[in-house]
Amino acid sequence: MNNRKTWIIAGIMGVIALAMGGVLLSLNQTEEAPSLVQYQPKYIDAGAMLRFTETLSSDALEGRATGTRGNQAARDFIQKRFETLGMQMLGGAFVHPFTATPDTEGDSSVNGANVVGMIKGTTDGPVLLITAHYDHLGVIDGEIYNGADDNASGTAALIDVAQYFTRHKPVHDIVFAALDGEEIGLLGAHALMEDASVPMQRVVLNMNYDMVSRSEVGELYVAGTFHNPDLLPLVERVASEAPVKLIAGHDDPALGAADDWTSQSDHSVFHDAGIAFLYFGVEDHPGYHTPSDDYANITPDFFARAGDTLVMAAMAADEELDIIGGEKAAD
Repeated sequence: MNNRKTWIIAGIMGVIALAMGGVLLSLNQTEEAPSLVQYQPKYIDAGAMLRFTETLSSDALEGRATGTRGNQAARDFIQKRFETLGMQMLGGAFVHPFTATPDTEGDSSVNGANVVGMIKGTTDGPVLLITAHYDHLGVIDGEIYNGADDNASGTAALIDVAQYFTRHKPVHDIVFAALDGEEIGLLGAHALMEDASVPMQRVVLNMNYDMVSRSEVGELYVAGTFHNPDLLPLVERVASEAPVKLIAGHDDPALGAADDWTSQSDHSVFHDAGIAFLYFGVEDHPGYHTPSDDYANITPDFFARAGDTLVMAAMAADEELDIIGGEKAAD
């Protein structure tokens, strides 16, 4: 390795270290939301959620492609947050490595890792699984694909939902999983299904967050009720009080592959395993899978509202999880 390469790598790692230092300093602090957030959240810390999204989608992390230094740095941020929140490890660790082959023809196997933690409820029984993928596309043709909405936003929201439940103990156990390898074949979701340390046999509902921070019209979609119609009343109750326009849809096969989101993110793997799902996300926007999916282009006020909505939905699911589990058993 020549000196120039050494200095370049040292510079990149130095930037990542500085970014991590800034995040770790703020982990235990309630941050003031930026002025672009007029909404006053009831359940989430909008400032912290936005800050974490900005960090994960910074150029220093180089798009967080699975198997890269930037991806590992993102994983380290998430792990530290899980530790700070006091979440319970499963299998003696938060980081659960896996090796898998991407779905792109000709690709060799990659090493990825999920970050998994649990918040114990007051009772045993069915489990709620909340997921969001933290990987993105990396660097393509010299351009960084930062993936602010896709899916730094969902990862940050997952952490804020977890924070709420560390302060307000749930009735049921909730497993939180930041998944790797979604962009190259839902690899982390498949690995989670095979992870013996995670009580997947007790999971009756998956809530998946993928792209929840960018909507000019204030619309957040939730897919899954077409396949699990018994969940529609729950969604409608949350929608009636949500600070965003929460719309059930994008899950009917008759809509065609582009508009049916059933197979378009990690929840697809759990759906195929017979687990009910609710997938929260926005419709595609000009930044989707382009280098313009940057933090500067998210809609912060909507994101704060979406964060509260996700907590409300998780609270409602926790309250009804025994019923949902009974319906699953009956099926």
